[in-house]
Amino acid sequence: MTEEVKKAAPAPADRPSRPQGARPQGTRPQRGAPRGRFQRRRKFCKFCADTSLTIDHKDPDMLRGFITERYKILPSRVTGTCAKHQRFLTSAIKRARVLALVPFTPLHHD
Repeated sequence: MTEEVKKAAPAPADRPSRPQGARPQGTRPQRGAPRGRFQRRRKFCKFCADTSLTIDHKDPDMLRGFITERYKILPSRVTGTCAKHQRFLTSAIKRARVLALVPFTPLHHD
């Protein structure tokens, strides 16, 4: 029978100590740094920026800027409107649809 020679694991005192403290910085960019070629502009609420603008269901030209060509309501992450004004905008579009100022679908012709 042959005896296997087992190598003993080094004792904890033989291991080199790891550096303590902050981790080294990788290749990942810092938060807030531009990642690609272009820096994206931050979206802002059009109605908060200009207080003279009002959301009115009787103004279909203004409301058409917030619906798609398939007449779906655009979400606030696309338009940049704040939650408060998005709620007002949604109800205004729905009221304009009921009054037939804005169509429900593209099948409803002007």
